[in-house]
Amino acid sequence: MIEMPIIDVQKCDGCGLCIGVCRCNALAIIDRIVTIIESMECDWCTDCEGVCRTGAISCPFEIIMQES
Repeated sequence: MIEMPIIDVQKCDGCGLCIGVCRCNALAIIDRIVTIIESMECDWCTDCEGVCRTGAISCPFEIIMQES
């Protein structure tokens, strides 16, 4: 199973900012809360975590940049 961002439903206010930045359409609002839709397209960009103003999204992966 692919690691996906984790949503804290207690913190999510359903603003939809994360959906606007998600390039792979892995997020949807259901019952006014953002929900993860399993997507093989997720490239772990962490943009959704970065725009979440309530801190409801956390990404369980770390991006490591390799120097050339």
